Amino acid sequence: MSEGIKDKVAIIGMGCTKFGERWDKSEEDLIIEAYSEALDDAGIEPKDIDAAWFGSCFDEINVGKSSLPLATTLKLGFKPVTRVENFCATGTEAFRGACYAVASGACDIAIAVGAEKLKDTGFGGLPEFSSVLGTKNRFIFPNITAPGAFAMLATAYFEKYGLSYEEGKRILARISVKSHKNGLLNEKAHLRKEITIDDVLKAPIIASPLGLFDCSGVSDGAAVAIITRAERAKEYTKNPIFVKALQISVSDGREYMYNEWDGTTIPTTVNAARRAYAEAGIKNPRSEIGLMELHDCFSITELVTYEDLGMSERGRAGEDVESGFFDLDGKIPSQTDGGLKCFGHPIAASGLRMIYEVYKQLQGKAGKRQVKNSHIGLTHNIGGFPAMSITSVAIFGND
Repeated sequence: MSEGIKDKVAIIGMGCTKFGERWDKSEEDLIIEAYSEALDDAGIEPKDIDAAWFGSCFDEINVGKSSLPLATTLKLGFKPVTRVENFCATGTEAFRGACYAVASGACDIAIAVGAEKLKDTGFGGLPEFSSVLGTKNRFIFPNITAPGAFAMLATAYFEKYGLSYEEGKRILARISVKSHKNGLLNEKAHLRKEITIDDVLKAPIIASPLGLFDCSGVSDGAAVAIITRAERAKEYTKNPIFVKALQISVSDGREYMYNEWDGTTIPTTVNAARRAYAEAGIKNPRSEIGLMELHDCFSITELVTYEDLGMSERGRAGEDVESGFFDLDGKIPSQTDGGLKCFGHPIAASGLRMIYEVYKQLQGKAGKRQVKNSHIGLTHNIGGFPAMSITSVAIFGND
């Protein structure tokens, strides 16, 4: 029977670039920037690294389809490097590979790298999806867009729980306002501007009911994690962060095949969270989790994820949002660094960027946005649409 990797591996160092329009930097430059911070943080040298996992989603515009670019950029010698891609969950997929390798005993120290340079595409949002899902996507999903797909999640949610358009929009606006307030405190965030509920409600509509401030943008960025065996972690740092659970769930397509799915939830999140809580020994996430970094590609995604993770009762997340439950000074602060809303979404870097924030928070090194008395943190990284998605849920602790 499988037992998971709870307390078998620990993070001893992390690095993260500033996210944004990094026109003056190549993807290789961004990788080196994050890698250098991670090495300094862990207090190790490149020769100490046994293997690497490299996440990069859009190979047409980035450093390439293989693992060679990472090896040559970081001068890793002849050590094994694996390039992975799992849509918007690519960052945590790289992290998962490195953690499993260390937990298995295959290596002592492994690194996970996620990098993407999306501003160079010229798109205001993500590039055309057929380049990722394949040409057949034009026939299966001929008109789908990310904003359109998640807008349908919002309208279904409003209908099921009896929210008027105005009521629903206001709850979503409150989520965006909270994240921007947090992002203002983070020097590495792309968008550092406080906004009001009125700003959100008056913004141009992208896909009704989602307006401009309900949607995350794209950006350039990179992040790196260094992982070792838990029993050796304190040889490198006084405050390692331990992996308590790491689970991934991938849709088998049943959302579109049967009528069980009502369009108001993301099934892969529900399943990944259930397994992660079991692995970590979490009985009541609402009382045991101290902070969260969620994949807030859209404000409705964050709202629904509160319920999918069991933090809020079904149909009641809006009440928690309005009460400040997920604010920086609330019971379970969410998006303490500003989230995708303020960082943008350089695909392969986002999952590791979330882990970076939880890592810093659990170490007590988050500066002005530091959460008090936080010992357990959760990250949630989703790829795809509300249906046909890939979700990773990871739980971390500082002891």
